[in-house]
Amino acid sequence: MSDKVRWGILGSANIAKKNMVPAIQEAANAELAAVASESGKAEETAADWGAPLFYQSYSTLLKDPDIDAVYIPLPNALHQKWVIEAIKNGKHVLVEKPAATTADDVIAMGAAAKEYNVKWMEAFMYQFHPQHEYVKELIADGAIGEVKRFRSTFSFPLDLSSDNIRLNKELGGGSLFDVGCYCVHASRMILDSEPSKVFSNGRLLEEDGIDISSTAILTFEGVDAVIDCSFEEAKSNRYSVSGTKGHIEVPFAYRADTNPNGGVGEVILKDVNCEVLEHKTFAADPFLIQVEHFSDCVLNDKDPVYSAESTYNNMKVIEALYQSQK
Repeated sequence: MSDKVRWGILGSANIAKKNMVPAIQEAANAELAAVASESGKAEETAADWGAPLFYQSYSTLLKDPDIDAVYIPLPNALHQKWVIEAIKNGKHVLVEKPAATTADDVIAMGAAAKEYNVKWMEAFMYQFHPQHEYVKELIADGAIGEVKRFRSTFSFPLDLSSDNIRLNKELGGGSLFDVGCYCVHASRMILDSEPSKVFSNGRLLEEDGIDISSTAILTFEGVDAVIDCSFEEAKSNRYSVSGTKGHIEVPFAYRADTNPNGGVGEVILKDVNCEVLEHKTFAADPFLIQVEHFSDCVLNDKDPVYSAESTYNNMKVIEALYQSQK
């Protein structure tokens, strides 16, 4: 292998075009080698993205011996199939969140990765933004006293009459899968523990359809996490941590690039009376950091910081929340 990981991308998802392709192209240890699209626009997509090679099928790209790793931003219900196919072809895999739609699928991915000795990681890119590490430092330093509650919201308005894949149950649609998974992940990451019980209520698009909004309570030891997500509410992607002596607010937690104030992350520390003690900003591209981290793992045979076990645990929580809604 060269000093750069040669990446292939399965599909022409918007997140690949807007965020991952620029990150791969900017990364010091990665390069975009190929793109595969089964929509009949592979050549057009490759030209638009600056990929030197294109394939009309995912399988053909996976058989290319010059591709080291693949990024998979396909619909959620297709993740398990193509992650395992990629692994069987010896490719390292970065797969969009949620990695799968069931915890059993995550187990199957992990087993395949061990059998074929490749790296794989779920692409919760937001976790690589430095604002979250600072939040954890504040908590560890006792800045807000004893933590009592975590709150998180991730929502945006979606045309509910459209054919958007987020509204397709067979493709793994639903607000909890799409944006709520971030809130679940953040609660576990910031609190550095797993919930002992969960409860959720969802508003369905139609009877036996996907959830267009979900609200949930996750019970951790001594701390409750309240999370909500929606396809029918104004844009929001924030979390806050409340303690006995104050609050920490992160107003652009999951997509700091959407912050109209320069696309930066923000961490606001408030005292027990809600007076602002500190307001720090963090400029970073978590997509770039994620690509360079995973590429480094591939090049130097390291384990990704976000483990398969944590991916499994996150999916178990999401499964339990959906079960609670029935």
